[in-house]
Amino acid sequence: MTTTGEERERGFDHSEVEPRWQAAWDDADVFRIDDDAEDPEYVLAMFPYTSGSLHMGHVRNYTITDAFARFERMRGESVLHPMGWDSFGLPAENAAEERDTNPRDWTMQCIDSMKAQLTEMGFGYDWEREITTCDPDYYRWNQWLFKRFREEGLVERQAAELNWCPSCETVLADEQVEGEGDEELCWRCDTPIEHREMDQWFFTITDYADELLAELDELDGWPNNVREMQRNWIGKQEGASVAFEIPGYGEVDIFTTRLDTIYGATYFSLAPGHPVAQEIAEENEEVAEYIEMAEAADEDDLDVTSGVFTGEYAENPATGEKIPVYVADYVLTDVGTGALYAVPAHDDRDHEFAEAHGVPIKQVIEPGPEAEVDADEIDVQKEAYTEDGVLDLSAVEGSSRAERSDGVLADSGEFDGLHSEEARDAFVEEFDGENRTEYNLRDWGISRQRYWGTPIPMIRCEDCGHVPVPDEDLPVELPEFVHTTGNPLDAAEEWKHVDCPDCGGDAVRETDTMDTFVDSSWYFLRYTSPDLEDAPFDSERASDWMPVDQYVGGIEHAVMHLLYARFFTKVVNDLDMLEGVREPFTNLTNQGMVLGEDGHKMSKSRGNGVSPQRIIEEYGADTARLFIMEAAQPEKELAWSAEEVQSAHSFLQNVYTLAEEFAAGEIETGDAGTDIADYVAREIDATAARATEEYEQFRFNHALQALRELVSLLRRYQDATTPDADVLERGIIAAAKLLAPVAPHVGEEMWERLGHDGLLAEAGWPSAEAPENYDIERRLVENTREDVRDIVDTVGIEDPTTITLAVAPEWKHRVVDIARDADNVVPAVMQNEDLQRYGEAAADFAKDLAGRAQYDETLSPEGELAALERAAWLIEREFDADVVVRSAEAADDSLAKKAEPGRPAIDIEA
Repeated sequence: MTTTGEERERGFDHSEVEPRWQAAWDDADVFRIDDDAEDPEYVLAMFPYTSGSLHMGHVRNYTITDAFARFERMRGESVLHPMGWDSFGLPAENAAEERDTNPRDWTMQCIDSMKAQLTEMGFGYDWEREITTCDPDYYRWNQWLFKRFREEGLVERQAAELNWCPSCETVLADEQVEGEGDEELCWRCDTPIEHREMDQWFFTITDYADELLAELDELDGWPNNVREMQRNWIGKQEGASVAFEIPGYGEVDIFTTRLDTIYGATYFSLAPGHPVAQEIAEENEEVAEYIEMAEAADEDDLDVTSGVFTGEYAENPATGEKIPVYVADYVLTDVGTGALYAVPAHDDRDHEFAEAHGVPIKQVIEPGPEAEVDADEIDVQKEAYTEDGVLDLSAVEGSSRAERSDGVLADSGEFDGLHSEEARDAFVEEFDGENRTEYNLRDWGISRQRYWGTPIPMIRCEDCGHVPVPDEDLPVELPEFVHTTGNPLDAAEEWKHVDCPDCGGDAVRETDTMDTFVDSSWYFLRYTSPDLEDAPFDSERASDWMPVDQYVGGIEHAVMHLLYARFFTKVVNDLDMLEGVREPFTNLTNQGMVLGEDGHKMSKSRGNGVSPQRIIEEYGADTARLFIMEAAQPEKELAWSAEEVQSAHSFLQNVYTLAEEFAAGEIETGDAGTDIADYVAREIDATAARATEEYEQFRFNHALQALRELVSLLRRYQDATTPDADVLERGIIAAAKLLAPVAPHVGEEMWERLGHDGLLAEAGWPSAEAPENYDIERRLVENTREDVRDIVDTVGIEDPTTITLAVAPEWKHRVVDIARDADNVVPAVMQNEDLQRYGEAAADFAKDLAGRAQYDETLSPEGELAALERAAWLIEREFDADVVVRSAEAADDSLAKKAEPGRPAIDIEA
């Protein structure tokens, strides 16, 4: 029985269906996980900042983890899938100022709104594990961990030149500065940053630099680009330090990765903050003015050529030559030693500086034999040659080691011709240097001059210095919000004045709060025991449940959050709070951006944003979820498309209506045993297997494509014949289950309409075993259908009546088997006694095979015959013709002799 289009459009009402199933899941505690669960599948999305409303990026992120969590739960896994709120930070403070309220009230309103939106999307979280970072029950443990880190020597207070955002009025970590050089901007407000020297609290993350770098190689489940970004940020450099003498100021150590170029040094540079530069400035007014200007200036006011000659000279230990000493802003105090020798011939930055200041450029490295460029093509006066090569010291003047002859090094042969790598090793000993390792990574400055954050649990006493707040006095809670510029806590007079815990004298609280990245550096551990009152997390449970198996979030957190989370995990492991876990996230997915229909990032200014709320109201959450998961793989960008949203909605209505029609008895069904039923049954099994593999690999769009193909097949099955009731029902049930992770409300509605008790969310995943030889069979069927199309199109057959397919005889299969292993196909075939009786036919077939590069795996003749008989109905429906499938023995000889294994012979009658 074929249903009408009008009947198929009856469908479901999402505004009624979705809230009902959300309530049912909640009542049944579907997503709750017991504390005694053993090593559950831990699926986590980066928790949202409490902005007050979800955007499409949130919807995509949380749909990904929800779909995977539901998939794993249906497969029988215990699943930990929690949600919480990254709720401290400057935006809430600004929003409170604008609305004449306080950050806490504003934040709580935002959380209520966002939680309702997450529920409307059907996301399945264990809300009993909800955490909120601005809750004192959470941030007390930030403070507690700060103290433990300090006891381990991982906290320092030090003066440092720091990044200051004049708009946010707070310090920024290096990782929170976007751009570089002249374009360093605040990550939140895009204001050009300034540099200020301030006393700050630091976590000494550099103590873990080697391990943070080395273990990146083991994170196979992370995107390569994220690992490379972290490698570059840590920036390990193997080099050497060597001392240069500056008469009157002593020896000054430099660090370089290119000690092979030391003979080409033509000037020496000091950072403005280097002690020797400061000492020179005391006697040199021009240097003092430059240093004052450099310290006060924004980065965009300076360039690589900025510098001042000090009037001093440094002695090159390689040549004995006196080279001029400059103070230059491009040399950084906290990189290397804050001093360097400069080789304009072999460093681009040094070359640019030398040209600007008239410093000589002296080549000492030329291309080696392996180089792609000839030595005579190099002109270092025009451009630096920065590659490794071989030493050429023949033009070096002023060497105290050399016996001179006509101005050329007479004994330069000792080093001439050495490769750069060999020279670097030799020069360490030659010039009394030492091998050193330096890092770009800097310690993590966590002090922020803002209100809405975790108070740093320290008290400053004039007599005792900095004293930690006792554990029993934690948490140090925030006082009432103070509307002020600058640091609000500094204006909270009553709150900040306290007694010293050590001596009882007058003291003052630390008025800085912690960088909010501290909150997110361990929140995934708190989810394992969110109500624990005597520790930040239950060590035994966290050791069992961690690491997170699947973590999903934006690429913008590749350095900051992910690096800090890795650091915290290693430290708590070393504090014996976590056993056997030193990396927090096994698999990481960075979801791609959701673009507007114009192909640009969604933004208010462009007016191309799409409200999740509007989509839920118009089409339902399942439509939004299905569109997002079908449109692209999670890590790829996707552009919003109203047309594809409508397609997703129509598909959901179609698949639901199929289940509704079957359940209502509106589809006439018959008995089992037909070839068509066998074909459909095999496709159901194969689809379940394929979708399972795609879900496992996070290729949700491929899984959903397989589902669409299955639903299309079931509709064609229904229209082509009187379907077998058991096969059709099994197909509809499989469709409902495969759909359930992505469109769970519709899946539940189908499950109920089909008469099943309980919830689909708690039902078992469909059997995921593809039929034996399925891929070979599918290739056979698809190739055959394509060959029929080609014949019909090429010959121009307008109305085929009968299509006959003949499979290849068994002996041709034996020829192919021999050809696979033979170096010389024809002799190998003709030497086979069983095949010799086929004479010229066997020889000709062997000759055809000899020219082929590969031989696809094929079914046996009986297998091909059965596969084509099962699939014949597809060809009949496509061409409206009878299809006859013959064995080689039953077919006409003239047709059968054209057949090959995997390629049946085809005859079409018009």
